[in-house]
Amino acid sequence: MLRRMITGLIVMLLSTPIEVSINMHNPTSPSLGNARVPVLTNTMLDGIMPSNYVLWRIAGILPISTHMTAKALLVVVGSLLLAASAQFKIPLYPVPVTGQTLVVLLIGMTYGPRLGGFTVATYLLQGSLGLPVFAGAGFGIATLLGPTGGYLFGFLAASVVMGLLAERGMGRHIISTLIAMIIGNAVIYVMGASWLANFIGAEKALAAGVLPFLYGDALKLMVAAGLMPLAWRLVKGLQK
Repeated sequence: MLRRMITGLIVMLLSTPIEVSINMHNPTSPSLGNARVPVLTNTMLDGIMPSNYVLWRIAGILPISTHMTAKALLVVVGSLLLAASAQFKIPLYPVPVTGQTLVVLLIGMTYGPRLGGFTVATYLLQGSLGLPVFAGAGFGIATLLGPTGGYLFGFLAASVVMGLLAERGMGRHIISTLIAMIIGNAVIYVMGASWLANFIGAEKALAAGVLPFLYGDALKLMVAAGLMPLAWRLVKGLQK
């Protein structure tokens, strides 16, 4: 049942049309209001595609094979990074400290809501099918439905939220990156601790599933706040 739900989510993410707002004068500048702006990976793809790529996309005749191949590679790389970051951990009970939070939030912000969500959903599907990609080489439905399951599904929700914030122009400067990362972390904490409370109670869930991670996550936020603006400067520099 859970595998069908994850598979259905992946199909939905793939079938949803991707809308990108393109400013022909400055494609990386944030727009105001509800207008969407390209996320980092879209901007990078625009930079490496042929010079008439943007015109092809506007005309609806995008070279699908090249574009889809690039995105498929991003999904593979992203899921591998998620699996690798889960193995570097401090073994606290009931929730181990790993580098996954930073990777999840960066994937969401750089990939966008659909590609980022699809990447995390792919990672969850890999684990549910028996690949040892969860923390401590864990895998299987039991892990997804166990005490840490809320955090795993929180990763999925947070990646989509981060992508939506990135489409609104956040993540290009230190302050906006910090704000976005705090929001993404809050999503993970709320979903993770709420699910954990079903196993050990609300008070213990807060004490064991949130408080021990605040210091480490604060350090991760500072790292992300430096990485995202730097990545945008590098991409813009390569486009000149």
